[in-house]
Parts: sequence; structure tokens; C-alpha cells
Amino acid sequence: MQQRRFRQVDVFTAEPYKGNPVAVVLDGDGLETAQMQAIARWTNLSETTFVCSPEHPDADYRLRIFNPANEMRFAGHPTIGSAHAMLSSGFIPKRDGALVQECGVGLVQMRIDDTGIRIALPRAQFKTVDKETRALVEEALGASLVEDPVVVDLGVAWLTGQVASGELLRSLRPDMNRIGMATTRAVASGLNIFGLDEATVEVRSFAPTEGTPEDPVCGSGNGAVAYYLRERRGPVDYRARQGRCIGSDGQIEITYENDVIWLGGLAVNCIEGYISA
Repeated sequence: MQQRRFRQVDVFTAEPYKGNPVAVVLDGDGLETAQMQAIARWTNLSETTFVCSPEHPDADYRLRIFNPANEMRFAGHPTIGSAHAMLSSGFIPKRDGALVQECGVGLVQMRIDDTGIRIALPRAQFKTVDKETRALVEEALGASLVEDPVVVDLGVAWLTGQVASGELLRSLRPDMNRIGMATTRAVASGLNIFGLDEATVEVRSFAPTEGTPEDPVCGSGNGAVAYYLRERRGPVDYRARQGRCIGSDGQIEITYENDVIWLGGLAVNCIEGYISA
């Protein structure tokens, strides 16, 4: 074993313990996949990442992302949190004001400025689901959906739907067993539900089959909502909130530039040290 630099970063917040934590191992080279998965189970966070040397010449680094159950091709809050951990540890990007992350979906472009770190979301694919899946979702929520949910896959496949309002969404106490049944039927990683309250989009993300019953503030889940809204000519350039039902209050900024959706937010270090691995 060796001492490897470690950060635990709270993402989508400037106030520690109000966002979504991610564990970041800054020296991931040399670790086997099984070792990374064991560390991810041990941290017991929704995601743990490992920063490795890039294989693509345009990338600043390669990121491997794990939840407690398996490895992921992409995730939003680990991408922002890992970038913040790298920059705060003294890492110098190849290009001023930008980072390029290599991960399972390919190269992910990021911008860095005083407002935080923004990600150019990977392109999404959509898949319709059957009526039985919608019925399972509505039974799990104890509430009706505005229209049929769809699977939005941007490296993480989220079964995504809308309820009547953000206020209604915050009041729900979902049945995790039925959510697991619905997401398994839809071949999705989790269930992502949102509601609109005037200019604010409220989001909740549930992934019980992946070891995360409710994600405090989910980047890929908010990305799925942004794609869902764009397909339906919903609001653009908006702010989303997530996590108020479980003691967090994450703030996510969504902006549109031509055909690209940018997702961003702030991050703050909560733990700095070393991990033996």
C-alpha cells in the first residue's frame, strides 16, 4: 500500500455540507479496478473517483467513476468535484480557463471561471417506456406524472418524468422497492423526477438498485432534466435546486449554447489528506 492524496468535495454549493459529497483519490494510477470498487464501497458515497493519467492527447486527465455497486461511464457531480479537487491541489490545465476530462463517454469539456465549473453535457439518447413502467413510477411516488416518462441516457440512463410542481415533489415519500422495479423494467440506473415552481426547477433522483436510495444533488440527473425540457420546449438558462428533502440545498445552473447544454456549479473541499491504497 502507499499514501495517495485524497479529497472529499461538496459539490453544487459554496457552503460545506449543503451539496453532494464526492470522494476523490488524486493518485489513481496503479490501482486495480477491484481496489477502486472496494474503496468506493468503503466511502459509501454516491460516487468515488480516481484521477489517472490520460490516454487521449487532448485530455488533462482520465477519470474513473464508481458508485458503491459498479463503475460508471459518466456522472456530473463527480466530474465537477474531481475538477475542483485537482485545481485546488495545484494542478495546472493545458489550456487557461478550461479542462478536458477523459472518461467512459469519451472527452468531456469543462470551463472554469469565478462562477464555478461548467460541463458540456454528453449528447443524450432517448428511449420510450411502456404503460406498465409509468404505472409503477406513479405507484412508487404516490402521485401522477404530467406525461409519460422517458429514459434519458447521457452516460447514465435516468428514467425521467415530471410531476405537477416542485412543492408536490418535495412532499413525496417514494416507495424504493417500486422504484427499483420501475428502473429495472426500464433498464435505467435510477428514477429522476422534477417539478416546476415559477423560474426554479426542483429535482429528486433515486437509484436504490445502485446503492443510492436518494442522491442529494445529482449532476447527470439534472442533465437528463435539461434534455427532457429541451425536447419539450421548456425553460432554458435556468437554476435548479435539489436535496432540500434530505438536508441539502444544491444549486445547479443550466445554460444553452447552440446545440450544447452546459451544467455548472460551485464546489468546496471538506476533507483533505491521504488514503492508504
